[in-house]
Amino acid sequence: MSNRFDSRETCNFYYKIGACRHGDKCSKRHVKPTKSHTIVLYNLIYFPTNGLDDSQFDQLYEDVYIEACRFGPVRSLVVCENGNDHLRGNVYVDFDREADALRARDNFNTRWFDERPIYCDLTHISDFRDAICRKHDTRNCERGDECNFMHIRRPSTKLRIDLERSQSKKWHI
Repeated sequence: MSNRFDSRETCNFYYKIGACRHGDKCSKRHVKPTKSHTIVLYNLIYFPTNGLDDSQFDQLYEDVYIEACRFGPVRSLVVCENGNDHLRGNVYVDFDREADALRARDNFNTRWFDERPIYCDLTHISDFRDAICRKHDTRNCERGDECNFMHIRRPSTKLRIDLERSQSKKWHI
C-alpha cells in the first residue's frame, strides 16, 4: 500500500483506467481515491471463451444496473470485455453523488456474484472518453486482448433506454 510520502511517479494507467496490468508489482504509485463518483467492480462479469450472446449480456447488464440504482442515480455503467486479467469483466458505475458511490462500494464488498466474492473500490475515472479504446469501437484494435484501454461491451439500445427511463422515475431525475 502506498503512502503520501512515496516518491514514485503516479501510474497513468491506474489513474485513467482504474486498473493496472502490473497490479501491486507496478513500479509506479497507485493512489486510491478516498472519494469519487465512480466505483469499479473488478472482474465481476465472466466472459467465457465462446462469448456471451446479446441476450445473456443484456440480462447481466440489467441485473447489475438495477442493483447499482439501489444506492442512487447512475450516470453510466460500463462493462469491459477485454481479454487481459486486469480489465476482463470489470464493471464501472458512475453515480451522481459521491456518497452514493461510497455506499455502493461498501455494500458490494460484502456480497457475492456468480458464486464469487465481489471486489469493489472507488476509482479516479470521471470521464470514460480517456479510458475507452476508440479502435475497439470500430473493430480495428490491433492490440486485441492485450490492449490496456477499455474494450466496452454495450447493451442493446432498447434495454439502455428502458433502464434510464425506469431510473428517472425512481429518482425523479
